[in-house]
Order: sequence, then structure tokens, then C-alpha cells
Amino acid sequence: MGSEELDDVETPLLHSASDSHLEDHFLRIRRSAPVTTSQLAIIGSSLCPIESLDYELIENDFFKQDWRSRGEAHIVRYVILKWTLCFLVGAVAGAVGFFNNLAIENIAGVKFVVTSNMMLAGKYKWAFLVFASTNFVLLMFASVITTYISPAAAGSGIPEVMAYLNGVDAPDIFSLKTFFVKVVGCIAAVSSSLHVGKAGPMIHTSACIASILGQGGSRKYRLTCKWLRYFKNDRDRRDLVTCGAGAGVAAAFRAPVGGVLFALECVSSWWRSALLWRAFFTTAVVVVVLRALIDVCNSGKCGLFGKGGLIMFDVTSADVTYHLDDLPPVIVLGIIGGILGSSYNFLLDKVLRIYNLINEKGHVCKLFLTASVSIFTSCCLFGMPWLASCKPCPAESSEACPSIGRSGNFKNFQCPPDQYNDLASLFFNTNDDTIRNLYSAGTDNVFQKTSIILFLITSYFLGIISYGLAVPSGLFVPVILTGATYGRLVGMLMGSHSTLNHGLFAVLGSASLLGGSMRMTVSVCVVMLELTNNLLLLPLVMLVLLISKSVADAFNANVYDLLVQLKGLPYLKAHAEPYMRQLTVADVVRGPLQIFNGVEKVSNIVHVLKTTGHHGFPVVDEPPFSNSPVLFGLILRANLLVLLKKKEFLRTCTLASLDASRHFSADDFAKCGSGKHENVEGIELTAEEMDMYIDLHPFTNTSPYTVVETMSLAKADNTCGGHIDKA
Repeated sequence: MGSEELDDVETPLLHSASDSHLEDHFLRIRRSAPVTTSQLAIIGSSLCPIESLDYELIENDFFKQDWRSRGEAHIVRYVILKWTLCFLVGAVAGAVGFFNNLAIENIAGVKFVVTSNMMLAGKYKWAFLVFASTNFVLLMFASVITTYISPAAAGSGIPEVMAYLNGVDAPDIFSLKTFFVKVVGCIAAVSSSLHVGKAGPMIHTSACIASILGQGGSRKYRLTCKWLRYFKNDRDRRDLVTCGAGAGVAAAFRAPVGGVLFALECVSSWWRSALLWRAFFTTAVVVVVLRALIDVCNSGKCGLFGKGGLIMFDVTSADVTYHLDDLPPVIVLGIIGGILGSSYNFLLDKVLRIYNLINEKGHVCKLFLTASVSIFTSCCLFGMPWLASCKPCPAESSEACPSIGRSGNFKNFQCPPDQYNDLASLFFNTNDDTIRNLYSAGTDNVFQKTSIILFLITSYFLGIISYGLAVPSGLFVPVILTGATYGRLVGMLMGSHSTLNHGLFAVLGSASLLGGSMRMTVSVCVVMLELTNNLLLLPLVMLVLLISKSVADAFNANVYDLLVQLKGLPYLKAHAEPYMRQLTVADVVRGPLQIFNGVEKVSNIVHVLKTTGHHGFPVVDEPPFSNSPVLFGLILRANLLVLLKKKEFLRTCTLASLDASRHFSADDFAKCGSGKHENVEGIELTAEEMDMYIDLHPFTNTSPYTVVETMSLAKADNTCGGHIDKA
């Protein structure tokens, strides 16, 4: 067993947050401002209490005694359990991802076939009514279950995953009901032709799977075997959720390496090589499961449109040739992509602030907003193709023209036989099929410039107004789609001045807009290569990503940082900002500091827990227990709650003579499931017990992160990695 595996072994001595003073905080919270000091945050447009998580080893006497009592068999069983859970996360995430794609493909496919058949029969008004009403019912169903059952399932869920891996937990973000609402709501929302994607919700869904599997058993469902309790701590759950986030990307895009890199680059604040290996194993399991299920669908057992709906774009021929003359348009593509991406983030931020003002007025307003966007989207998707002229089918086409009863590049819409409407091929399709059409090789003459321009403008703004509704929705696919359209347009404008075909320009356009909006480079690069199955695109994709990210960084932050800020989730970045060099720790510390003595009175502990929201408290020894006041260590709120519940009190202010291991077990300090907060109000103590004392020494972490007040804020941030903030 390697040292990294041994370093993973964790004792469940972790902490939870108090949700007291909820109404007082409610009055001070503003939806349009980030919450950096409050115990509350906006999750799914609902205020909820948050708690900070502890990802460090608790090196106290009790931990050492418990660890020494464990034999080699316990360690081996713990390691086997970790790998088993990674396998289960990958297998379940792959199955759920396949189910999502298959359901969306069949539901949306049937809707488009029925509507197209009515169009062929000349029943245009009935076709619109069927199309719009189907979209309306699907989207309202998604909005109702999200609003009334699990508001935390709204949006992509990536900001919540980022915050959790950064050390902040909130109720219901990984609960079982959130998982089900996320799956069902995402299927309904994407099938309703709303301009959203399923990749973001898939990441959140896989993180839910990982968190649920890592709950460490359940007394409610009588899953209380001893080996199931190994994961009742924040450190191991964090690692499993990280693997789940990577598995979500792998399930959404069939991109295992891209999934690992996405977890590393975007959502995870803490990484090590052992975690990299387990994340890679998890995403590999996802791909194996997907491959097996796709083979089943290829045999025709998955319905009318049963190919699994997993986007894999063979964008061009096997040989991609490009020359030095092709670099200037690629550079321009990156620059404009950075500007469009930063503008996308700016407009999205403004729209979401308006949506927050509407959503806070109640459930009815949430549903009305969703209904309005649904009707507007249906009108755009059905009405815009009427602006395009019909074109005759190409003489030599590799697919049927027009595409009747199936997806394809040649939608007939209102055109005569043997003709197609290129704008309908873009609007009147699922997002996956539209991207496939734009990426297709040998289609340089399929789309008109005016159609591409109309679709680009509409797609850009539909993506902005569709996100933020009370439904599970993602940003990945809409950004990829809009970027592909923009890339196509640049390819058309270049004409014969470039040897790259329009499909290649579409791929590079997607990469540039992803880099400009999400600011991810390595992970997006690998995801795009795995999507297109063409390694020869690597230099061009790298170039356009570096340029677009550099340009966009000059204007604003990436879209997920903006969403984390809007939701009020405390988030400490991996690097210190330049202004932090000019501040010291004393400049930002909020007082007064709450401390406990090594032997503390019960009433004082209860008072401090009720009047503060801190999650960790310094323990200071004073005479007669030491010659002078000295810091003994740090004790967590959760540990104090356990001590109060057990009521192993002392009648006098003296050191305890009892052996902690005889009166407490590791299970007493095991962390509750994600989002399950305990509070001191639930502990009943008599007046006599309030006058007693507790010896905190055996339960105090004697090696906490410490800084001096004169240390610069930047150095404190880099040294402690955010642990002082979460204390």
C-alpha cells in the first residue's frame, strides 16, 4: 500500500453547522450580492443555511487511540471500499447518462416527427400548436417538480459542486430527491427544445450519485454494516464527489480523459496523484458502460431514435491539412470568441439578477417566468425558418434529402418535395443534431450566410434567457452550439482564403466560445478532441483556446465564478489576488475572537455555540493548567455537540482522569450525511449540568493551521489553503 493511500485514511471526527438565527440573517441577505460572512446562501433561488467542511486530519488524542486500535484488515477493507465505490459511481453515472440521452432523443424525436408530418400535410397552424403545447407541458412539468420538490436541482449544479469541493456544504444539494428531480427535470427541459444542455446537470447528477453512495450507510434504511461507515467524513466524501464530477463529463460527452481534466481544472480546489488515478478509473468505467449500452442500441432495441443520443462528431475526413496561411483566421476566431464569451457572461449575469428579483416573489412568479420563456422559444424555433428560402437538394448527398421522419441536415419544413430549408435544419432539431449538422464535413454549400447569421443571433440570446429558470439546465451545449454557428460564419466569410472546411471552423468556433465564457483550456481542449475523434485538430484548438481565454480574462471572470457569486456561496480561489499583498490578517479578521479553556464550563460552551456560527474554536490553556496562556489547539463545533450530547461532564474544573476511548467511539463523531446540520438547540441540559465542566484536551486538534496577525493576507491564503477561512 502506497503512502498516498495511507494518507487517505481518515477518521470521522468532523463538524456540522448550526442553522440558528435564520430569520435574523434572512433580513440581511440580498439576492444580488454575494454572501461572504453569513451562514446562508442562495441555492436554487432559495435561502438555505450553509456549513463549512473540514478536509484535514483531526490529530487529537482520541484519533490517535482509535487509529492505533485498527489492524491491517481495517486498512485493506477501507482501500477496497474506496475502489468499489469508484466503480459503482462510474457504472451508475454511465447508466444514468445513457438513460438521459436516450429519453431525450426519443421524446424530442417523436415530437419533431409528429410536427413534421403535420407540416408535410399543410397543417401549419396545428403543427405549431402541437409543437408549442408539447414544449410548454414538458417545460412546466420540469419547473413544477423543481420548484416544489427540490429547488436545489435548478440550474446546472456546477457552482454547488465547486463550492462543496471548496469546503462549503448546503442542505439538499446532493440529496436523493435532488438526484431524481435533476434526472427527470433535465430530460423534460431539454426535450422541450429549451435552449439548454444536459452536460451541467449530468455533472451534478453524478456528484449526487457519489455523495449518496458515500453517505456511509443509513439507519433509516437499516444499512448500518460497520464497513459502510468508513466514509462518514468530509475528506473521503470530497474525493468521491470529485470522481463523480469527472464521471458526469465522461457520461455527457463520452470523454473520459476530458472528464478527469475537467474535475482537476474547473471544480476541484484540492488535488493529489492518488485522486487522479481513482478519477481516471471512474471515468473509464463510465465509458465501458456506455459502450456496452450503445452496442445494445445499435441492434435496434432502443426505440425509434435509439442511438443513445451521445454526441460524437466525426467532423471531417481522416486527413486534416492546414498551413501557415490558415493561422490568421484562427487567431481572429480566438479574439472574437473571447469578446463574445465575455459579453455572454456579462449579459447572463444581468439577466440572472433580474430573474432573482422575479423568483423571490414566489413560486407562481417562477412558473410564470418559465412559461413565458417557453412560449417565446417555441415561437422563435417555429417562426424563424419561415424567413429562409428553400434550396434544392444537393445532387450528390451522403444522406437522404429532404430528411423526413429522422434527424439530418436537410429539413423539408414548408418547402416543396426535393427541396430543404437550411434554417429549419438548425432550429427544428435537438441541440445535439444541430451541432452535428454544423460540424459535418463536406457541407460547405449546405447553409446560407443569412441563415447562419439569423441562427447565431437567436441562439446567442436564447442561451442567455433560458438559463436561470427553475429547471435543471446546463450551459455547455448551448455555448458549443453558438460557438459552432459563429465558427461556420467565419469560415463562410473566409471563403477560398483558407484551406479549412466549414466544419473545422465550427469546431474551432465552439472551442473559442467555451474558452471565452468558461475559461477552461486543457479540459475543453481534450473534450473537443474526444468529441470530434480527431487528434490532428490539437494545435489549432490549443491556439484558439489560449487566445480566447486571454482576451476574455481582460473583461470579466469565468461564468461559473459569476454563478457562485450570484448564489452567495463562499468560495476561496486557489490563488491569492494581488491586493491581498497589501493587507494583513489583522485587517480582515472579524472579532471578538471566541476561545475556550482546556477545561471549560458547559454553560459557556452552550452560550458560545448559540451566539456564534463559527465552526472551529481555539482552545487555550491557562494557569493552573499551564505556566502562561498557550494555544493548545482547535476544537470543532461538531465535536462539542457530541460532547454535550454524551454528557460525560466533570463536577469540578480539573483534568479528566477517564479514558476517552472507553466512553466514546469513532461512530459518535461520524459526520452526518451531506447537508444534514445539527444544532445546539436540540440538546436538553439541566441547570445542574450547565454548571459542570468538560475536559476538551482529548478531542482538540493539537496541530491546527495557525497564522500571526502581521502575516499578509496573500501568504495566509497560500499557506493555509483556506483552512483558516473555514474554521
